[in-house]
Parts: sequence; C-alpha cells; structure tokens
Amino acid sequence: MRKLVPLIILFALTACGSKKASLSALESTNQQFDGAVAGRDHYSAIYQLDTDDRETVLKAFRNIKNAMEDSRLKGKLKVELIAFSAGTKVMLKGSIYEAQLRDLLQKGVIIAQCNNSLIEQGLGRSQLYPFIALVPSGNGELIIRNAEGWAIIKP
Repeated sequence: MRKLVPLIILFALTACGSKKASLSALESTNQQFDGAVAGRDHYSAIYQLDTDDRETVLKAFRNIKNAMEDSRLKGKLKVELIAFSAGTKVMLKGSIYEAQLRDLLQKGVIIAQCNNSLIEQGLGRSQLYPFIALVPSGNGELIIRNAEGWAIIKP
C-alpha cells in the first residue's frame, strides 16, 4: 500500500496538470481572438430609445458612436436612432441632448421620432427639434428594419 500512495499522488498531479495545460491552451486561443471579420460591404443597425433615463440615453449615444468608430465598420455602417414612448422627451426642443443629437446627425445617423408617441403624449411635431424625422410608428420602424436585415439594438 505504501508503494501505491506515491503513484496515486503522482497520477493526481499529472491529471491536474494536463487539465491546466488544456485550459491554458483555451485561454491562449481566446486571448488571440480579435473580433469578427466584417466581410460584407454594408451593415445597418437601428437603436431603440424608449426611455428618457439619462444613463440609458447617454449609453445609446455612446454605443452608436463606438459602432461608427469601429475600424471594421468604418464606411460600411448605416445607423438609425428611433425614439418612442418615454424616449420622446429626448427629442423635444429644450432637452439637454440637442448637442449630442446634432453630433449624431453630423455623423450620418438617421434620427427619427414615433408619431404615435407624439399623439399619445399630446405633443406636436413643432415641439421636436426641427432636424428630427417623423415616422408613423416606432414599432413599425423596428419591424420593417428587422425584415430588411438591420440589427436592432436596445441599450
């Protein structure tokens, strides 16, 4: 029995070592991954903004900016930001987001507002920043864009 104990310990250490080695190989392979290859000529994404929560709004703006600056997508990405429900407040004149919205517009982002949300909230188009596009419904916009193959992103 005394002769078996060292063999059992040696076997256990060897087994643990081989597991660590394969895990290291997996970790190394994972570490070398540098993202998906953007092999298509064109990509499209629509960002859904249905809240006026400041952190979420700023996250949406940051997400759009980051996607547009991704070196794999440069010159290949079309982006739309659709606001509805509580997101409507972001598009209203006097909101604190005018500068960020104008910046997105200058970068080529389509910025659209759901008309149904305006009606439901008793608001009119004249209360939106003048550069905001108006679509019949935000959900309809998401449905159509999805059918066209656009990625739908909800920050």
